[in-house]
Amino acid sequence: MADKIKNGNPANRAGRPKGSRNKVTGAAKDMIANAAVELGGMDRLVAWAREDPLNERAFWAQIYPKLLPLQVAGESGGPLNVVIQRFAE
Repeated sequence: MADKIKNGNPANRAGRPKGSRNKVTGAAKDMIANAAVELGGMDRLVAWAREDPLNERAFWAQIYPKLLPLQVAGESGGPLNVVIQRFAE
């Protein structure tokens, strides 16, 4: 590993700096957010969820959990612990 620098980073500095956001991912998220606004935003999402009990189930099971912070912790070789932090009420 002669091409490594003291701090452990490769000598090749090409590419995105550590911690910077992917522009393509950000652009895709912006497009999806804009499409949601064009499709009726929050009011339309609520109306959709109320149209059918399966839609409401999909909202609570698949959409809403994506907003909850997720912590994954564990020790090497030990059990994996997943903690979902609830929003303060």
